[in-house]
Amino acid sequence: MSSKRSPALCILLISSLILSHSALSMSLKMSKEDLLRYTSLWEGERFPDERPKVPDDIIERMKLVNIEEAWGVLRNEGYEYQYERGWKMVHPSETLCGRAMTVTYMPLRKAANETTNEIGKEEGRIGNQVSWPIDMLSQGDIYGADVYNREIGGPIIGGNLASSIYAKTGNGVLVNGEVRDLEQLESIEGFNAFVRNWNPGYYWASMIMGINIPTNIGNVAVFPGDVILGKREGVVVIPPNLAEKVVERAEFIRLKDAFGFERLKSGVYTPGQIDTGDWSDEIEKISLNGYLAT
Repeated sequence: MSSKRSPALCILLISSLILSHSALSMSLKMSKEDLLRYTSLWEGERFPDERPKVPDDIIERMKLVNIEEAWGVLRNEGYEYQYERGWKMVHPSETLCGRAMTVTYMPLRKAANETTNEIGKEEGRIGNQVSWPIDMLSQGDIYGADVYNREIGGPIIGGNLASSIYAKTGNGVLVNGEVRDLEQLESIEGFNAFVRNWNPGYYWASMIMGINIPTNIGNVAVFPGDVILGKREGVVVIPPNLAEKVVERAEFIRLKDAFGFERLKSGVYTPGQIDTGDWSDEIEKISLNGYLAT
């Protein structure tokens, strides 16, 4: 029998080796190519990992946008599932707004958790899994984590990690789960957290299965680079390509509402004239040429 292998067999063996190497080199992160495909509507600046980078001035203007205003624009654009309620906040009167850097946790599964730790070691990650995403944060980011509303063994953030998060981002967190050390979190000036509940326990019952990948925050899909807007009513998640439109539309509505409130208060117009989707041509002309033009 000849010891020579056929070309077809050689190709099969090489393909198997390539596939085996791909399986062994799995990453916790989304590839740059996939992230570009899933955020292809964004045409602006990006982070080195290809996460969309909505400009700082849009983020600052977004902080003044009402939840209702943002929700209305998104719904008109066909985005029906962008709002999530039922949060507890470190500072209920303060707005949470920034670019999402996402993390997905799952219930602990021994062999899978060991594999995650191996991958983390191969990628040069330091410390426990809960610290890995924090090392990747940038200024202005919001650490958005799905911990599937885990209770016992669930808190992924306490005073120490929150301090580190704020030092890197100057911002806060959105956690679909529970966190600890409320009094310590309250003492971090400028830091805010939207969470499901408070818990004095510690983290042990979960494992990371993805960093900077699409994740669930309740009933909303959050993609890396989405703009998160959190206020007392709840949280709206805004695709980066719609962020500027949300801001501009909200600013127009705000001026229009101010005009309407002023005219109602002074008795110039009646509620029937103002509280309608379509103003008369006369009111439109006065508002657009005068009040709204300023």
